[in-house]
Amino acid sequence: MNKSDLIDVLAKELDLPWRKSVEIVETVFDTMTNALVEDERIEFRGFGTFVVREYGGYTGRNPKTGKKLQVMGKKLPFFKVGKDFRERVDGKPDAGG
Repeated sequence: MNKSDLIDVLAKELDLPWRKSVEIVETVFDTMTNALVEDERIEFRGFGTFVVREYGGYTGRNPKTGKKLQVMGKKLPFFKVGKDFRERVDGKPDAGG
């Protein structure tokens, strides 16, 4: 499922105009992005957690020339799946029933 699929499902399931669904999805994604930019953690109980991990720079090597080069540090989003979601995807029965 991609972003436009999510918008379509939201519009259909809630009987909303497509434009309103776009606005809702954009608001959610923008809010999540802003939280991660501010180094906040996002948790959806049962679904999973989003955090930003920081990786330090290092000295690398160009594979073609063998020349050493400095690789800058970076921040990358990381998702850790929740137990309930993982079990649903794996097809395991719900622990509650």
